[in-house]
Amino acid sequence: MKNINKLIGHNYLFQHLIELSQKNILPSKILLSGEKGIGKFLFSSHYVNYILSQNEEYKYDSENLEINNKNKSYLLFNNNTNPNIFLINKKDDKKNIEISQIREMIKFQNNSSFNNKSRFIIIDNASDLNIYSTNALLKSIEHPNNNVFYILTHNSGSLIQDTLKSRCIEFKMFLNISSCKLIINDYFAKNIYDSLSEDLVNYYNNPSFTISLINYLNENSLNYKTIKIEDLIRLIIKKNDYTKNKFINNNINFLIELFFYKKIVLTNNMAFKLKKYFYLKLNQIKKYNLDMESFFIEFQQRLLSE
Repeated sequence: MKNINKLIGHNYLFQHLIELSQKNILPSKILLSGEKGIGKFLFSSHYVNYILSQNEEYKYDSENLEINNKNKSYLLFNNNTNPNIFLINKKDDKKNIEISQIREMIKFQNNSSFNNKSRFIIIDNASDLNIYSTNALLKSIEHPNNNVFYILTHNSGSLIQDTLKSRCIEFKMFLNISSCKLIINDYFAKNIYDSLSEDLVNYYNNPSFTISLINYLNENSLNYKTIKIEDLIRLIIKKNDYTKNKFINNNINFLIELFFYKKIVLTNNMAFKLKKYFYLKLNQIKKYNLDMESFFIEFQQRLLSE
């Protein structure tokens, strides 16, 4: 069962930010950078709850890094009605964070705080900002109002405007394999990681990806203990889930990476040329929004027909 109330694997950075806050030297513009799916947004929501819940009932448990689900600030945040938090992320039907969202944020920043608490603006995945929304944000972020703090998340490897990055204090985040295991097992409330098919595991997996993949397998009545990556890709092609399923569509590159990882190990590097060929083709399809059906027809014919 999912437990977003507990933060795992980021103890050192969390305690460091607590110390900065206690000394009144917390940076007003924080950039949390790290691999996609390691819990940067979750970290942000926990830290904001720690600050806002200090004088409330059921305040944040900073020793165990855990939110109390009875806490008022947490309940308001869950309903997107917390007057001290403004959240910005890309809407599902949009390509970028739009300038209209930044304008709404500016109104929030300029409003007075009725309870004298700190106010937080959380921007989830700053790479989703386009040039227009970035420029609008820069005008505001350079001189934030008193007691207003920005927390931006950024996926490593994705682009972020240098002008925006330079105005923030960056904190790099990472998870070791032990923390990944703990997060996955905590989510499912049982030791599931060590039972995973070896085709689904490598050191590049992040907990968010693995959790979503197990859920996808469960939804399709597939055994996460024995599934082979080539059989999984066959199913995805058969069901056309590379277009219909959001998780698969967003992670098809990584699933193909798992496929080639296995194939290269078994064929002693003979698959490197094919990997390069299909990666280039897939990137072009993603970049120019081309039809993926022909890609998977060729992929199946050349690599899955054995």
